[in-house]
Amino acid sequence: MALVIPFYMLFGKGFRTSYRFFRKRIEKGRIASFFHVWKNFYKMGQVVLDRFAAFAGKSFTMDVPEIQLFHDFNDRGAFIMLGSHIGCYELAGYTLKSAKSIHTLVFPGETQTVRENRKRIFDAMNIDMISVSEDLSHVFAMNNALSAGEIVSIPGDRLFGSSKSVSCTFFNDKAPFPMGPFVLAAQRDVPLLQVSVMKEGLRRYRIYLSGISVPESGSIREKVQTMADSYASNLEQVVRRYPHQWFNFFDFWNERV
Repeated sequence: MALVIPFYMLFGKGFRTSYRFFRKRIEKGRIASFFHVWKNFYKMGQVVLDRFAAFAGKSFTMDVPEIQLFHDFNDRGAFIMLGSHIGCYELAGYTLKSAKSIHTLVFPGETQTVRENRKRIFDAMNIDMISVSEDLSHVFAMNNALSAGEIVSIPGDRLFGSSKSVSCTFFNDKAPFPMGPFVLAAQRDVPLLQVSVMKEGLRRYRIYLSGISVPESGSIREKVQTMADSYASNLEQVVRRYPHQWFNFFDFWNERV
């Protein structure tokens, strides 16, 4: 894999945005940024291989120092698990187990084989997949799950073409984050559990958990802004610790609100 990474750097998507990230946001030199991009692509390749290894039944050592926080959220009732495109969030589904059903939002674009294997494993883990659809039926499915006191899993760092966003300070600049997860939490008055699953070794991951509560006062818009700001701040802390595991290969900061 190490030998084919340069090919994807030259001819694949994402090189320029990854380079600008290390050059401008992480403040590395020109030559150093090039090698950091190589490591970024290499880490992504490792994570993709780990996902397929998990499909094949391979296990990983998962360190979860804040596991009690997950149990506390689980005991209190419905909540939203908020992920992001860092590390290997999918492995959280194999580690953070609950007697409740976990309904995870999935987006189109994966092959039929990947979807079938994921469904086979997730069914055994009491995880239900909700596909994003143009008729917005996925919104009703998420609302129904929260009404039943269950768990909804949503990514919180990608707009996916939606025009509804909230502007937050991220790496010393304003960046748009999707409004949907925070509006859902504010309207349903359910807390958010931010989850980051970061690769730390060949077969070892570390799961970071952070709780975000719905503010007691303020308008829906104010509550959304407060929660989104907390999410962005937590995300930046993790990305700064693991910069090569942030897999956002588009110009995050140029998509203005």
